[in-house]
Amino acid sequence: MSNQLQNLTEAKPDSSALDFTHFNDQGRAKMVDVGEKPLSRRTAVAAGRVLVNSETFSRIRSGGIKKGDVLTVAQIAGIMGAKHTPDLIPMCHPILMDGINLELHLDEQRLSVEIRAVVSCDGRTGVEMEALTAVSAAALTVYDMCKAIQKDIVITDIRLLSKTGGIHGDYCKE
Repeated sequence: MSNQLQNLTEAKPDSSALDFTHFNDQGRAKMVDVGEKPLSRRTAVAAGRVLVNSETFSRIRSGGIKKGDVLTVAQIAGIMGAKHTPDLIPMCHPILMDGINLELHLDEQRLSVEIRAVVSCDGRTGVEMEALTAVSAAALTVYDMCKAIQKDIVITDIRLLSKTGGIHGDYCKE
Protein backbone atom coordinates (compact mmCIF):
# COMPACT_ATOMS: atom_id res chain seq x y z
CA MET A 1 0.00 0.00 0.00
CA SER A 2 1.35 3.45 -0.87
CA ASN A 3 2.26 5.81 1.97
CA GLN A 4 -0.44 8.27 0.92
CA LEU A 5 -3.13 5.58 0.90
CA GLN A 6 -1.91 4.21 4.23
CA ASN A 7 -2.00 7.69 5.77
CA LEU A 8 -5.57 8.16 4.56
CA THR A 9 -6.78 4.84 5.94
CA GLU A 10 -5.06 5.40 9.30
CA ALA A 11 -6.05 9.05 9.64
CA LYS A 12 -7.97 10.09 12.72
CA PRO A 13 -10.91 12.41 12.17
CA ASP A 14 -10.22 16.04 12.93
CA SER A 15 -12.75 18.02 14.92
CA SER A 16 -14.40 19.42 11.76
CA ALA A 17 -15.13 15.88 10.51
CA LEU A 18 -17.09 15.22 13.68
CA ASP A 19 -19.60 17.91 12.70
CA PHE A 20 -20.65 16.03 9.57
CA THR A 21 -23.42 13.45 9.83
CA HIS A 22 -21.98 11.21 7.09
CA PHE A 23 -18.84 10.25 9.04
CA ASN A 24 -18.61 7.53 11.68
CA ASP A 25 -16.47 7.70 14.84
CA GLN A 26 -13.41 6.64 12.82
CA GLY A 27 -13.92 9.45 10.31
CA ARG A 28 -15.10 7.09 7.55
CA ALA A 29 -18.16 7.51 5.38
CA LYS A 30 -21.50 6.17 6.57
CA MET A 31 -25.11 6.44 5.51
CA VAL A 32 -27.11 8.39 8.08
CA ASP A 33 -29.81 6.45 9.93
CA VAL A 34 -33.08 8.28 9.26
CA GLY A 35 -35.29 5.62 10.85
CA GLU A 36 -36.19 7.76 13.87
CA LYS A 37 -36.99 10.90 11.87
CA PRO A 38 -40.68 11.73 11.48
CA LEU A 39 -42.36 11.47 8.10
CA SER A 40 -43.05 14.81 6.50
CA ARG A 41 -44.13 16.16 3.14
CA ARG A 42 -41.00 17.02 1.19
CA THR A 43 -40.52 18.77 -2.11
CA ALA A 44 -37.53 20.04 -4.02
CA VAL A 45 -37.25 22.20 -7.12
CA ALA A 46 -34.03 22.31 -9.15
CA ALA A 47 -33.10 23.97 -12.41
CA GLY A 48 -30.35 24.17 -14.98
CA ARG A 49 -29.67 25.20 -18.54
CA VAL A 50 -27.91 23.95 -21.62
CA LEU A 51 -26.36 26.61 -23.84
CA VAL A 52 -26.19 25.84 -27.56
CA ASN A 53 -25.39 27.75 -30.73
CA SER A 54 -28.05 29.09 -33.11
CA GLU A 55 -27.82 26.12 -35.50
CA THR A 56 -28.28 23.58 -32.72
CA PHE A 57 -31.10 25.63 -31.20
CA SER A 58 -32.92 25.76 -34.55
CA ARG A 59 -32.52 22.04 -35.07
CA ILE A 60 -33.80 21.21 -31.59
CA ARG A 61 -36.81 23.48 -32.17
CA SER A 62 -37.58 22.08 -35.63
CA GLY A 63 -37.04 18.43 -34.71
CA GLY A 64 -33.97 18.22 -36.93
CA ILE A 65 -31.81 16.20 -34.56
CA LYS A 66 -31.21 12.71 -35.96
CA LYS A 67 -31.51 10.99 -32.59
CA GLY A 68 -35.09 12.22 -32.13
CA ASP A 69 -37.13 14.71 -30.12
CA VAL A 70 -34.51 16.20 -27.80
CA LEU A 71 -36.86 17.69 -25.23
CA THR A 72 -39.02 14.58 -24.85
CA VAL A 73 -36.06 12.22 -24.56
CA ALA A 74 -34.34 14.55 -22.07
CA GLN A 75 -37.54 14.77 -20.02
CA ILE A 76 -37.74 10.98 -19.77
CA ALA A 77 -34.01 10.77 -18.95
CA GLY A 78 -34.51 13.28 -16.13
CA ILE A 79 -37.32 11.24 -14.64
CA MET A 80 -35.20 8.10 -14.86
CA GLY A 81 -32.25 9.96 -13.33
CA ALA A 82 -34.30 10.99 -10.31
CA LYS A 83 -35.42 7.39 -9.81
CA HIS A 84 -31.80 6.16 -9.91
CA THR A 85 -30.25 8.79 -7.63
CA PRO A 86 -29.22 6.37 -4.85
CA ASP A 87 -27.45 4.24 -7.48
CA LEU A 88 -25.31 7.25 -8.43
CA ILE A 89 -24.83 9.20 -5.19
CA PRO A 90 -23.43 6.84 -2.53
CA MET A 91 -24.98 8.33 0.62
CA CYS A 92 -28.47 8.93 -0.79
CA HIS A 93 -31.29 6.85 0.63
CA PRO A 94 -33.68 5.08 -1.72
CA ILE A 95 -36.84 7.18 -1.57
CA LEU A 96 -40.36 6.31 -2.61
CA MET A 97 -41.13 9.44 -4.61
CA ASP A 98 -44.71 10.52 -5.09
CA GLY A 99 -44.03 12.66 -8.13
CA ILE A 100 -41.34 13.77 -10.55
CA ASN A 101 -42.14 16.54 -12.98
CA LEU A 102 -39.63 17.83 -15.49
CA GLU A 103 -40.27 20.82 -17.69
CA LEU A 104 -37.97 21.73 -20.54
CA HIS A 105 -38.39 24.76 -22.72
CA LEU A 106 -36.39 26.65 -25.29
CA ASP A 107 -35.21 30.17 -24.51
CA GLU A 108 -34.49 31.83 -27.83
CA GLN A 109 -32.89 34.90 -26.29
CA ARG A 110 -30.33 32.82 -24.38
CA LEU A 111 -30.07 30.08 -27.05
CA SER A 112 -30.67 27.58 -24.30
CA VAL A 113 -32.70 24.64 -23.13
CA GLU A 114 -34.09 25.57 -19.71
CA ILE A 115 -34.72 22.62 -17.38
CA ARG A 116 -36.78 22.56 -14.19
CA ALA A 117 -37.51 19.53 -12.01
CA VAL A 118 -40.00 19.21 -9.15
CA VAL A 119 -39.77 16.10 -6.96
CA SER A 120 -42.01 15.24 -4.01
CA CYS A 121 -42.44 12.54 -1.39
CA ASP A 122 -43.72 11.83 2.09
CA GLY A 123 -40.56 10.65 3.77
CA ARG A 124 -37.86 10.89 6.39
CA THR A 125 -35.26 12.53 4.15
CA GLY A 126 -35.39 15.15 1.45
CA VAL A 127 -35.54 14.92 -2.32
CA GLU A 128 -33.04 17.64 -3.20
CA MET A 129 -30.55 15.20 -4.69
CA GLU A 130 -33.28 13.56 -6.77
CA ALA A 131 -34.31 16.94 -8.23
CA LEU A 132 -30.68 17.89 -8.95
CA THR A 133 -30.00 14.50 -10.51
CA ALA A 134 -33.11 14.83 -12.69
CA VAL A 135 -31.87 18.17 -14.04
CA SER A 136 -28.36 16.82 -14.55
CA ALA A 137 -29.53 13.72 -16.42
CA ALA A 138 -31.81 15.81 -18.64
CA ALA A 139 -28.99 18.26 -19.41
CA LEU A 140 -26.56 15.46 -20.21
CA THR A 141 -29.16 13.93 -22.52
CA VAL A 142 -29.52 17.21 -24.42
CA TYR A 143 -25.74 17.22 -24.82
CA ASP A 144 -25.67 13.59 -25.95
CA MET A 145 -28.38 14.11 -28.53
CA CYS A 146 -26.77 17.23 -29.99
CA LYS A 147 -23.04 16.49 -29.74
CA ALA A 148 -22.80 15.33 -33.36
CA ILE A 149 -23.54 18.85 -34.56
CA GLN A 150 -21.97 20.87 -31.73
CA LYS A 151 -19.11 19.89 -29.42
CA ASP A 152 -18.91 23.06 -27.31
CA ILE A 153 -22.35 22.83 -25.69
CA VAL A 154 -22.27 24.21 -22.14
CA ILE A 155 -24.24 22.74 -19.23
CA THR A 156 -24.57 25.41 -16.57
CA ASP A 157 -26.45 26.80 -13.59
CA ILE A 158 -27.58 23.48 -12.11
CA ARG A 159 -28.92 24.52 -8.74
CA LEU A 160 -31.48 23.93 -6.02
CA LEU A 161 -34.22 26.56 -6.18
CA SER A 162 -36.30 25.46 -3.22
CA LYS A 163 -37.07 22.69 -0.77
CA THR A 164 -39.75 22.09 1.82
CA GLY A 165 -40.09 19.76 4.77
CA GLY A 166 -37.77 18.20 7.28
CA ILE A 167 -36.12 19.42 10.46
CA HIS A 168 -33.95 21.98 8.65
CA GLY A 169 -37.03 23.76 7.34
CA ASP A 170 -37.79 25.33 4.03
CA TYR A 171 -35.36 26.94 1.60
CA CYS A 172 -36.22 29.19 -1.31
CA LYS A 173 -33.81 30.78 -3.78
CA GLU A 174 -36.43 31.40 -6.52
